Amino acid sequence: MTVNRVGLVVHGGRAEAATAARAVRAWCAEHAVGCADIDVWQEGARHNAREEVDSAGDPDLIVTLGGDGTFLRGARLAAENDALVLGVDLGRVGFLTEVPATAVRDALDAVREERIDVESRMLLTLRASCRLEVPAQMEALLRYGRGPLLPPPRVRGECEVGNDWGVALNVTALNDVVLEKLARDRQVSVGVYLAGRLLASYSADALLVATPTGSTAYSFAAGGPVVSPRADALVFTPVAPHMVFNRSVVAAPDEPIALRVLERSGQAAVSIDGQLRGVLSPGDWIGVYAAPRRLKAVRLGPMDFYGRLRQRMNLTDAPAALADGEAAPLWPVTTPRPGDLAHLALPPGPGDAPRLS
Repeated sequence: MTVNRVGLVVHGGRAEAATAARAVRAWCAEHAVGCADIDVWQEGARHNAREEVDSAGDPDLIVTLGGDGTFLRGARLAAENDALVLGVDLGRVGFLTEVPATAVRDALDAVREERIDVESRMLLTLRASCRLEVPAQMEALLRYGRGPLLPPPRVRGECEVGNDWGVALNVTALNDVVLEKLARDRQVSVGVYLAGRLLASYSADALLVATPTGSTAYSFAAGGPVVSPRADALVFTPVAPHMVFNRSVVAAPDEPIALRVLERSGQAAVSIDGQLRGVLSPGDWIGVYAAPRRLKAVRLGPMDFYGRLRQRMNLTDAPAALADGEAAPLWPVTTPRPGDLAHLALPPGPGDAPRLS
């Protein structure tokens, strides 16, 4: 494909990210491709995604250099501009990044020569009973030791506004939307609605709605299920709830999940992909649902998600299972698949051509 402009999102705290960024800029110069650094807090403040991609000249490819957190920053920008996003892996336990830093030039060549797959990933968006804002005193507290907070989400002007339906916010989440307590000694009390019907009222540390991509992030740490990133679903998970029913619920992509802060609850913080974006008071609510747009992630070949899960989570085999005989082979088949199985999605096997490394 033709790449006209590259937007760089760089983890500023890693020397190897700076080295990889120089390689990207050199590649762009050699191929007469525009290149701009974006979302790097150079002005001491952060901007909304539209302002950031506009200032970068509307890139059609976002390259992130860092771990999953850096990729999430790039995904927010790519979704705003309907651009491709390519993640260069400089993290520790990442599931989102794709390319080792040593292969970044080869990866850019692959994009230019259309030797890639474009993976479509589900995103979340939301409506709320009011515009989201972070109180000034809380922003000062939370900025201690961190970069500036993102600005309040904009309202999507093209969407209807109704008393029961609230305002449509111009935000997207690749991982999750989280409603969590503000006071350490007080849980939040929240009514949870699935597909317009009350499921239950929870008292909990937090309640979150995750995408399949985000199922291996906060939701996983809270005991939620691992969901294939190729699936479309909303995963609701309560965090430390004071009730017997503490299970996750997996909803269909067209089934919205609403969270209403109850009358006697304390205030609750709304975080989107780990970024605090607002504070709700009793009576306020948010409704989370599948976004109409999707993320377009660059893949250099089929993704071995379950192999990565085994590796990243350091999964080991049960001693009792090994005691019953030989260990299960990592690759159960080594011969070509028959024709009636040609439609199945399977990762590359040990005899397939290697990926970039």
